Amino acid sequence: MAPSLYWWARDTHKGTPVVVKMENPNNWSMVELESPSEEDLLDPNDIVSKGARNKNSKQLTWVILLKAHRAAGCLTSIAAAFLSLAAIVRRRVVAGRTDSTDTSLRENPAVKSRFYGCIRAFLWLSLVLLGFEIVAYFKGWHFGASDLHLQHLYSLTSAFTVRDVFDLLYSEWVWIRVEYLAPPLQFLANVCILLFFIQSLDRLILCLGCFWIKLRKIKPVPKMDYFDLENGDGDAYFPMVLVQIPMCNEKEVYQQSIAAVCNLDWPKERLLIQVLDDSDDPTTQLLISDEVNQWHQNGANIIYRHRVIREGYKAGNLKSAMSCSYVKDYEFVAIFDADFQPNPDFLKKTVPHFKDNEELGLVQARWSFVNKDENLLTRLQLINLAFHFEVEQQVNGIFLNFFGFNGTAGVWRIKALEESGGWLERTTVEDMDIAVRAHLHGWKFVFLNDVECQCELPESYEAYRKQQHRWHSGPMQLFRLCLPAIIQAKISIWKKTNLIFLFFLLRKLILPFYSFTLFCIILPMTMFVPEATLPSWVVCYVPATMSFLNILPAPKSFPFIVPYLLFENTMSVTKFNAMISGLFQLGSAYKWVVTKKTGRLSEGDLISLVEKLPTHQRGSSEPNLEEIVQKAHKASKKKHNRIYTKELALAFLLLTAAARSLLSAQGVHFYFLLFQGVSFLLVGLDLIGEQVV
Repeated sequence: MAPSLYWWARDTHKGTPVVVKMENPNNWSMVELESPSEEDLLDPNDIVSKGARNKNSKQLTWVILLKAHRAAGCLTSIAAAFLSLAAIVRRRVVAGRTDSTDTSLRENPAVKSRFYGCIRAFLWLSLVLLGFEIVAYFKGWHFGASDLHLQHLYSLTSAFTVRDVFDLLYSEWVWIRVEYLAPPLQFLANVCILLFFIQSLDRLILCLGCFWIKLRKIKPVPKMDYFDLENGDGDAYFPMVLVQIPMCNEKEVYQQSIAAVCNLDWPKERLLIQVLDDSDDPTTQLLISDEVNQWHQNGANIIYRHRVIREGYKAGNLKSAMSCSYVKDYEFVAIFDADFQPNPDFLKKTVPHFKDNEELGLVQARWSFVNKDENLLTRLQLINLAFHFEVEQQVNGIFLNFFGFNGTAGVWRIKALEESGGWLERTTVEDMDIAVRAHLHGWKFVFLNDVECQCELPESYEAYRKQQHRWHSGPMQLFRLCLPAIIQAKISIWKKTNLIFLFFLLRKLILPFYSFTLFCIILPMTMFVPEATLPSWVVCYVPATMSFLNILPAPKSFPFIVPYLLFENTMSVTKFNAMISGLFQLGSAYKWVVTKKTGRLSEGDLISLVEKLPTHQRGSSEPNLEEIVQKAHKASKKKHNRIYTKELALAFLLLTAAARSLLSAQGVHFYFLLFQGVSFLLVGLDLIGEQVV
């Protein structure tokens, strides 16, 4: 009997045939057909059951065509993405814009080229060694995990195992590795592993402290309840508050920050707003001055200040403003950077903590971000900053009454600033400087995790890289300058230990040092000198656990845990370079680069802000969404994506080491080096963050 051609029409298959109705060409519908089951495909010789012969092969043809169409669409999308990526890479390579053409940091060219030269030398050496190892592999020199023992390696270098000139050379290379290279490399690896373990332990203790705070519901509570401005309570606490908004060439964000501060819910006669403009662009100066005048005419107690001699960056700007004669009439000063928009009740939630607490010098609020979901770069930044505020700042504030001032979204007692020496221009982290000096003078700090102030994250890798350079070079400058004062200060040994070993050395120096050295230098070197090893738990398991702990304060970011781990290691080259610059007083450590803003704010936030404005204040000073978008678009045209040479060189170094690890069959190490190399490659080509066409 001939095999049945109707194997899809068995009684056990209850699929619905495709029915196409076409009353007219513009009105048709299709019923989806269930695909044949696996049982239908098992017995092609079975006879079609009764009543199923009305089904025909066109049904299966429709299914196959639909699935083929979906597959083709998927392949087309992937191909288009790869072609678009290749076109972007080609344009950047042809344009030739690299980080060496960016002079904003003004780094010493000799120092910069020396650091890049070391990385490039490692790269070329690794390529030569890779070729050497490949030849040795095909000549029978196979090294597995069981082969890396000293006795066996010595036996390989004996004369009885040498067959030709290459074997002689390679045996000598093995002997050099065993005798001279492996011991110091293993020692350095063990030191970095120890530092890694200490830093991980510190991170774990901070997380346990945060868990304890959540479990016991511990939070700073003011000695008076939250009050309403219109309650008519004669005992309400309304001290004189000075608000300062330092800015410099930030025309993208000045409108929304000034509008937010002018709408703070505080008696106008007890509030003065200083707009401290350090802009050197005449157009920006005119725009900001005009905005201040309009708010002043509408009843806001606001003044505009512009320095003729612009020295000391932000610290010099704040110091100049505090020298005004009328400042003596005010008890507290609130500081907001140009991209921060405090809620109207900000002062009512922060200032009451100072009442009947004369030892309190600073109340710091948490940051929130208007563009946290803008791109992958902003999502990864959110993980870091969420951990910083939720864990580091909150735990240190609760248990130590000390943390680093974030430079904005905080309220200072002016007396604490004056007794601590005021603002100093000696470093680029004036906020951390004043916090350390105030702590040495006995002032206490409070961090409010439930009070948020909106701001903006850098959306481009260039802006983020410059910000991180300043944030990691400044603390090392400050450590060198403050160490004698910390040692001589009349505070407890525990506070001195916390400042020196935890606050500065462990979290500001050791972290970028071991991260760069261990994962970007030592790990690739152990692939070419396999006698020195890094355990799998150091390469994979512990970093994954630490990344998991870091991501807990931002649980919605859990899908980005792997990109976060890889990106943090990628950023270690920038942080390490910045740390070295600050520690040894190199040129770029003294350069302040203003982080570029886009003025991004959601339409809902703007509508909410406009609704809170009185009718007589709406007009030319009203935030205009279309105008802000147009300004951001014009600013983006002046930007360029760059190629970052150090990151690219490290990418090729790690990928070369990954290829070498295949010869030793080191699985975990191979995958880590491969993905880390790809991460460096994407960052080096500036494919993360804002893409400017």
